[in-house]
Amino acid sequence: MGIFGFFSKEKKESLDQGLQKSSENIFSKLSKAVVGKSKVDEEILDELEEILITSDVGVDTTIKVIRRIEERVAKDKYVTTDELDKILKEEIIGLLEENNTQDLLDFDIPEDKKPYVIMVVGVNGVGKTTTIGKLANLFKSAGKNVVLGAADTFRAAAVDQLILWGERVGVPVISHGMNTDPASVAFDAVKKGIESKADVVIIDTAGRLHTKVNLMNELGKIKRVMQKFVADAPHEILLVLDGSTGQNAFIQAKEFTKVTEITSLAITKLDGTAKGGVVIGISDQFKIPVKYIGVGEKMTDLQLFNRKEFVDSLFTKK
Repeated sequence: MGIFGFFSKEKKESLDQGLQKSSENIFSKLSKAVVGKSKVDEEILDELEEILITSDVGVDTTIKVIRRIEERVAKDKYVTTDELDKILKEEIIGLLEENNTQDLLDFDIPEDKKPYVIMVVGVNGVGKTTTIGKLANLFKSAGKNVVLGAADTFRAAAVDQLILWGERVGVPVISHGMNTDPASVAFDAVKKGIESKADVVIIDTAGRLHTKVNLMNELGKIKRVMQKFVADAPHEILLVLDGSTGQNAFIQAKEFTKVTEITSLAITKLDGTAKGGVVIGISDQFKIPVKYIGVGEKMTDLQLFNRKEFVDSLFTKK
């Protein structure tokens, strides 16, 4: 079994609660669309299209989903409104599967990648540093040794916040303070990880630099210094996005994929929004696997993403 174990009942309840606003938004509208109708027809599909778009699934992804449902309705000749939510879930799960988003019931660090180096990127305000703290807690709870690197040195609050998270979780934080060289912090964090035989090193990076060129250069420099110790570092570049910003999260993902290779996504703050559909749209449009979702403020409310459980919570009437 992987380091995070199975999808527990408690996690499912937390997920249901975290996605409650999004789920209620979808089903209140869907219920109105199908009232008095027994068969899925063109009018209902038009309503469904609008519901998905206003839930921030995105226009392109919504069109894909609607086309798939239209094909099934045409093939089966008669699809009842009671079957619509089941078909909807099946098609979205299939879409997420095609986009390399895996069911992370079990997740482990590759044996030949130690320490496993994760570089975390994202604009200020998305919950990047908090996500790192919660991620460190996930790993530590699984018995892994973790080192954090406070390389977001352009913002004093980011450095101080990560140090506090380190104390809270009980993991070491490498920090040189504010306005210091981020690459030197990353260098020392990876060095510490090797010396202490850490399993995971997580590097925080600047939330915003003046231009894309600056950001690209800074991330490139951080990569180069880490590779002096670990040749293939970073093993993962995790982009943190704020799910409550809806379409703005799409824009952020687009901008970051232009300046560096993003290998995984963490989408936060889903508990405070009715825009949970953004997870589906971003995964589909950027073909980057969603790995973590934030569904609450508690330390344990950062969860490994499981597409089946997510879609079930989002599209099941409570």
